[in-house]
Amino acid sequence: MDHHSRIGAGRSPNGAGHRGSRLGRLFVVDSQNLSGDPYVTLALAATVTTRIGLGTGVTNSVTRHAAVTAASITSVHRLSNGRAVLGIGRGDSALAHLGRAPARLGQFERYLRHLQIYLRGGSVSFEQIDIPSDTAPSLSGLHLHDAPAASRIAWIADGPKVPVEVAASGPKVIALAALHAERIMFTLGADVDRLAWGIELARETRRDAGLDPNGIAFGAYVNLGCHPDIDAARDLVRGGLTTFARFSIMHGKPRGPVDARDRKVLEALRSNYDMRAHTRGDSRQGGTLTDDFIDRYAIVGTPDRCIQRLQSLAVLGLDKVAISGGTRGAAPETAEVNRRLMMQQVLPGMRR
Repeated sequence: MDHHSRIGAGRSPNGAGHRGSRLGRLFVVDSQNLSGDPYVTLALAATVTTRIGLGTGVTNSVTRHAAVTAASITSVHRLSNGRAVLGIGRGDSALAHLGRAPARLGQFERYLRHLQIYLRGGSVSFEQIDIPSDTAPSLSGLHLHDAPAASRIAWIADGPKVPVEVAASGPKVIALAALHAERIMFTLGADVDRLAWGIELARETRRDAGLDPNGIAFGAYVNLGCHPDIDAARDLVRGGLTTFARFSIMHGKPRGPVDARDRKVLEALRSNYDMRAHTRGDSRQGGTLTDDFIDRYAIVGTPDRCIQRLQSLAVLGLDKVAISGGTRGAAPETAEVNRRLMMQQVLPGMRR
């Protein structure tokens, strides 16, 4: 597993178990300038595994049309016998390497609506598809004898739907996700107060919309470094934590509950962030994180400490945690200790 992958555990978003539900999951990033195609990777993984869950962690709403994304992840779902999920966010490194910021909220919501329609086998009207006419003109200009009346992926309707998980940190995206996803995957760190805020916001949004507040599942992306040396554990997560923590201040204003000390760290992180060293612990931005910040926003320390922190997240109502372990810039021997302790003590401890 390389630094772009995530391992998570949890039940399926609709509450029912599936073949990869409690046995772990492989998440693969969709960032074309930094790694290979995620759907190729997931398809290959599907052919050599039988139980592990598979998903994007995460794709975005800009670099692929919703119909293409729906077809790609459903292909993985069929190939893996129902083990896929579609993780999606507004975009970060994939868009940064195209000279763009994350997708606008209106575009993101429209994309989520269309994506869910395609995944359910429904139709999206041609008028709603935002392909610029100067890129490809209307089909009507070809004067065909007959043509599709709308955009629909017919073969998708013949099988089970792929669940959609939205990565969210700000209140507006959390609200959108509460209405258009099967699960919200919070990128708020491992701080219980921030996660509790996100959960209540999502439930309140659903109540206001006349929906069951308990009709959606919750999970979180968490940076975890397991090592008997606390400094080594912090260095393991430093690079990944800069990536996730930046989401909470990406546009200049902190999102969610943030006190004065954390605001100072987040502001320093934002002003020092170097996208060319994305996810690297030995980067300029990595040096802006204080020990106290890392200890609260990530999970670091001995196996017992890591298990305790993970259990505190489960108590909140999270049924899935996607764990990001050692990232680029961490010492290889430290990363190996983390891997061994995770496999031999932390994961078995959580299962018990």
